[in-house]
Amino acid sequence: MQCDVFLVGTGQTRFGELFDRSTRDVMEEAIGNAIENSGLTSLDIDMVVVANMLAEQTNNQAHLGSLASQMLPHHPPALRVEAACGSGAVALHTATALLESKRAETVLVVGVEKMTDASTEDVSTALMGAADSELDQPSGLTFPGIFGLIAQRYMHEYGLTREQLSLVSALHHRNGMRNPFAQFRIEVTPEAVSQSSPVADPLRLLDCSPISDGAAACILSTLHRSPLRLAASQIATDTLSIAQRATLTSFSASKEAMERALREAEIDRDEIKALETHDCFSIAALINLEDLGFAEPGEGIRLYEALYKGRATSLMINRSGGLKACGHPVAATGVKQLCDIGKQLISEKKQWGIAHNFGGACASCGIHLLENLDA
Repeated sequence: MQCDVFLVGTGQTRFGELFDRSTRDVMEEAIGNAIENSGLTSLDIDMVVVANMLAEQTNNQAHLGSLASQMLPHHPPALRVEAACGSGAVALHTATALLESKRAETVLVVGVEKMTDASTEDVSTALMGAADSELDQPSGLTFPGIFGLIAQRYMHEYGLTREQLSLVSALHHRNGMRNPFAQFRIEVTPEAVSQSSPVADPLRLLDCSPISDGAAACILSTLHRSPLRLAASQIATDTLSIAQRATLTSFSASKEAMERALREAEIDRDEIKALETHDCFSIAALINLEDLGFAEPGEGIRLYEALYKGRATSLMINRSGGLKACGHPVAATGVKQLCDIGKQLISEKKQWGIAHNFGGACASCGIHLLENLDA
C-alpha cells in the first residue's frame, strides 16, 4: 500500500427476503450503522463508492451513486461500480485507489442488492449477465449449471464424493447460527445437503447460495485511524467464459490476486488466520482454498473434515456462515466479507485476515488483506 488505510467503521442489514424494504431503505440502514460504528459524522466522508449489479433489472433503479450521496447532508461525490458478484471487492479496490491517490481522505463504500423483488426466473436471467452471452448463455447454462460442470470435473479429477462435498454447506450453516445478520440461522446436516433437491448434477439445492436482499457498508480512511489496517487490495481477471479456460478445477484470478496481495502486504500465507471466501456454491469453497494456497489441489476437503469434526486448524473459514448461510445479495457480499473479517480479528485477537470475493465463475476476483494492529 502507498499509505496507511484504516477500516474505521462497518455496518450492515440482516440479509434475507426483505420484501418490506426498498433499495433506499437497506442502503440507509447500512450507511447509518457504519457511520455510528465509526464514531465519525456524515460530514467526515469525502466520497462514496456504491457496488451494485442488478438494480436496473430487479428494482428499475439506476444511478445509485447519487441515491447514496443524497443520504448524507453534504452530498459528497459518488460513483457506482459493477463486477457481477465481485462488485463489492471492486468497490473497495476503487475506494483504496482514491485514498492512495489522495483524491479523498475518507471514503464510504456501500454494497447493495434487492433481488427478491423479481421472480426467480428473472433473477436467474439477470445473473447470467455475469457470464458470456455468446459462449455460455445460448447453451442454456445458468450459474448452477456452470458450477455443476465444475463440480463434475473436480470429482472426476480428485475423487471427491457427494458425501464429502456436503460437509461444506453443513459447516457454513453451523457457523451462520452465531451470526445475527445471517439469512439462515439453522443447523443443516451433511445428510440433509446430500438429500436436498437436485439442481445441476451433482449440485443440490443446499449446495447453492440463496437469492437475498441486503446492504453492507464500511468506511475507509487515511485521516482517521483504527486498530484495523488494510494491508493489501488487489484485483485480477480471467476469461468470462469457462469454455476458454485451461482448467475447470482452478481459478487463475484467485491465484493471481492472492500472490499480489501477499507481496503488497509483505507477509507469508501462513500468517493469515481468518478467511471469508466466496462460497457461491459449495464446490467453489474447496477450489478457493486450494487456489489461495491453503490446501494442495484436491485436498481442500481435508480442512472441512477437520473443522466439521471440531478439530483445531490454523485457519478460520467463513466464520460468518459465508454466502451459503449469510445469504448472497450479490454486490453487498464483498463489502460484508471485509466487515466480518474485521470483527473476527478483533474478537479472536488475531493479526491477519483475508476477504476473497469473485464475480461470475471467478472472471473477476478481489482480495483484501486486513491487519489487526492490536493483536
